[in-house]
Amino acid sequence: MTEALYMSIHERLTVHYGSRLWRPGRNGLDEFILTILSQSTTDRNSGRAFVSLRQQYPTWQDVADASVAEIARTVRVAGLAQDKAERIHAVLTHPDVCGNGYTIDFLRDWPLDDALSWLMAFKGVGPKTASCVLMFAYGMPLLPVDTHIQRVAQRVGLVTGKSPERAHAILHTIIPADMKYEAHMHLIQLGRQICHARNPECTRCPLHDICPTAPRGQHVQHP
Repeated sequence: MTEALYMSIHERLTVHYGSRLWRPGRNGLDEFILTILSQSTTDRNSGRAFVSLRQQYPTWQDVADASVAEIARTVRVAGLAQDKAERIHAVLTHPDVCGNGYTIDFLRDWPLDDALSWLMAFKGVGPKTASCVLMFAYGMPLLPVDTHIQRVAQRVGLVTGKSPERAHAILHTIIPADMKYEAHMHLIQLGRQICHARNPECTRCPLHDICPTAPRGQHVQHP
């Protein structure tokens, strides 16, 4: 049932937003550090922190050689600077990272579960962060679940409960591998633009007539 529901959702969101295909972007280590910086803050602040870090330290080895306190001062705009600095330092001083010339590209050749486990062995790295790294850097078939995606998935009836881990597991199961990247991009866009936490704009939503939480009897605005 949920698989069929998602296919209907996928068709509608593809019409509404267009197709979204994965393309190579940042290398894996850059993506990992940026994703750590993005935890519990805005994309704008994490981006500013990442730029500050790269300007202050030309190479990742330079960051590894810096103290945690120095890293924290550099990334303070991202918030939780001490915690994030400790996590970044732990990544960059890990033998698998520094021993391979400051890269995590070796994960590209690992089985998916092994790559996820390696990333999640770091303190403060859960399924969402690990999935973001592997999906964006290497195009692996994963679907990171943030607050926007979880909210949309709950409202349309794809998942129940408030556990991000449960939502991640359910969506990973019901969404085909070749659709996971597009699903992530579509659902997060819907959550940011229309399906807000407060005052969702249901009359603008392409899922209005199949969403069990949408109010009925309203005039739907078509784009």
